[in-house]
Amino acid sequence: MPHLHLHLVSDSTGETLISVARAVMAQFEDVSATEHVSAFVRSRRQLDEIMTAVKKTHGIILFTLVDKEVREELQDRCDDERITCISVLGPVISALGSYLGLEGRGEPGRQHMVNAEYFRRIAAMNFAIAHDDGHLSKDLPNADMILVGVSRTSKTPTCAYLANRGYKVANIPIVAGIPVPEELYDLKKPLIVGLTINPDRLIEIRKNRLLTLHDKNESDYVDMGAIKEELTYARRLFAKRGWPVIDVTRRSIEETAAAIVNLHNRRLLEAHSA
Repeated sequence: MPHLHLHLVSDSTGETLISVARAVMAQFEDVSATEHVSAFVRSRRQLDEIMTAVKKTHGIILFTLVDKEVREELQDRCDDERITCISVLGPVISALGSYLGLEGRGEPGRQHMVNAEYFRRIAAMNFAIAHDDGHLSKDLPNADMILVGVSRTSKTPTCAYLANRGYKVANIPIVAGIPVPEELYDLKKPLIVGLTINPDRLIEIRKNRLLTLHDKNESDYVDMGAIKEELTYARRLFAKRGWPVIDVTRRSIEETAAAIVNLHNRRLLEAHSA
């Protein structure tokens, strides 16, 4: 298997660069990679250390450096040493600047500044925690999205992921014989999404859940007949209320969240066009 040394050079925390590098490497299944992360790089001395390491490993450099002088210094050194050096943010910033007719601020770590967006995300996280598993149903009108589904359909982790994106999200469990909160039927603002899953996959998840809890009780929770009834009841409820449905069987949390955001954005666009 080919092996690649990736030197990730950032003038901030490096989180953006790491995410991009891993997303790209995921497209090359037959290649393994070692990450060498250099964060908060803002001086020539730091560049000296990086270049020494790159020459030892014969790797390549991916970088996010918004300071023009540091960026050009790195690129010049790489050109002299014939080292592959790729700017991750540069082309995007340049293209946006050309389109907007503006110049980027060139401030390292600007995306991590504490601002209104930061506090919005914190408020969304608090909202998701307070409204998990059907709690505070009287406050549901203040949600941006509400996820509804039977137990173990990834409602809570999906809410957490969406909250980190700044959305106020609540989730409501569907339990056989227990009606969902009446408040749910009269809501106009929040997007309500039903989550469903393949019964075989659900029983597998639930059995694993019981194992982690050291619970050996074979109840309806892991009975295939009962599970099918739960899912049928949930699908009928979704259809009756006209709620969009997402099957999470083969979706990651990120994919489910992306599908929900798409539905939310489409709904906002339709409302704006009306």
